[in-house]
Amino acid sequence: MQTTSLILHGLTVSGHVHRVELLLRMLDLPFTFVPAPAEVRDSTAFRALNPLGQIPVLQDGELVINDSNAILVYLAKRYAPGSDWLPEDAAGAAAVQRWLSIAAGELAFGPAKARANALWNVPADLVQTSAVAQRLLAFMDQHLTGHSFLAAGHATLADLACYSYVAHAPEGGISLAPYPALRAWLARIEALPGFVPLPDSPLPAAA
Repeated sequence: MQTTSLILHGLTVSGHVHRVELLLRMLDLPFTFVPAPAEVRDSTAFRALNPLGQIPVLQDGELVINDSNAILVYLAKRYAPGSDWLPEDAAGAAAVQRWLSIAAGELAFGPAKARANALWNVPADLVQTSAVAQRLLAFMDQHLTGHSFLAAGHATLADLACYSYVAHAPEGGISLAPYPALRAWLARIEALPGFVPLPDSPLPAAA
């Protein structure tokens, strides 16, 4: 285990933060977690770290990295070079990048947005988010019918980037029942050494 000065700013209920925490723990890297609720993210001090006011933010000594997927790439390249997490070959790296793009696209605008609406009343077109989510989950389920993991025969950054919001899609009213291969994949991620769950967020009580 390497000695680091890693500081992770975020919220434990954020899937974006959770994907970074997963890699930190799976790489057995010690880190300090600093909560960053809305009032902190609006502060001058936090905006100096990330002018967009978004989480997660990772500090590694004097280096500051924003964006969860960028942080995943940094950690893999910095602390696990040549490992399975981020393939070095062109085709393998491209396969991982494809899923990182999906995590920032369809996953963010489908399951993640539906969850944010249900838990925190973040505005969303629920018909559209549901359609995006169901199309994505069906695609992932079909892909995983013939593959154990998303981008390779082993877990990569692609799996960590996509896990959290897929696993917690039901919090946004998106059922995982129709997708058996997807659910089996979730179980494989949860069996990886160092895995920690994203805390459940109870849905608001019905009026």
